[in-house]
Amino acid sequence: MWPRTRALSVHLLTATGAVFAMFALLAAVETAWSWMFLWLLAALIVDGIDGPLARKYEVTLHAARFDGVLLDLIIDYLTYVFIPVYALYASGLVPGWAGWGILIVVPFASALYFADAQMKTADASFEGFPGCWNMVALVVFVLQPNPWLTLIASSLLAAAMFLPLRFVHPVRTARWRPLTLAVTVLWMLLALTAAWGEFGLGYWSGWVFAAATGYLLLAGLVQQVLERRAP
Repeated sequence: MWPRTRALSVHLLTATGAVFAMFALLAAVETAWSWMFLWLLAALIVDGIDGPLARKYEVTLHAARFDGVLLDLIIDYLTYVFIPVYALYASGLVPGWAGWGILIVVPFASALYFADAQMKTADASFEGFPGCWNMVALVVFVLQPNPWLTLIASSLLAAAMFLPLRFVHPVRTARWRPLTLAVTVLWMLLALTAAWGEFGLGYWSGWVFAAATGYLLLAGLVQQVLERRAP
């Protein structure tokens, strides 16, 4: 009975992400952007720990009635895509036609990507950009680039979802895992600082945040190039 209880508790933990998504949505509707991102980051933390727990406690064996992968994808679409994209438009950071472009392109492409049964590579990395629009949105809130630049970058990332480009999984990709985990924790701490401080980061913290974002975005591509060059 105890293994089944532990396995079910992992599903319950995953399901808390839906509650955090609702809180984030309510904050977004009230234009409380800092609170919205804090709730989204809480959901991101849950998403980072429920997978290892699911494998440790063998949820597919002891709690097979609930499909943890499907549950995770439903919540991820809300917290990674739907709410962040709404925030980009509703906040006024990407208004007008540029905003409408993001509202159409990103949810459409992400819906297809999240249904892709081959989104993971053999080394547990992602095949194509993994739809982390919550991270993209936070970077936009911090840096506040030109709206059309945001649309162009978002369109390129949306296209990258379906290209044979590798992106690291912060927890599961074995290659450079200690470095990736360290950078992920650093990114999370700076993201929490930015969200709590109304998206203001100091000069050096801003550069570190940008560097950490660049690593998480490009590390898989660098690994891919190195593997192809290896004899």
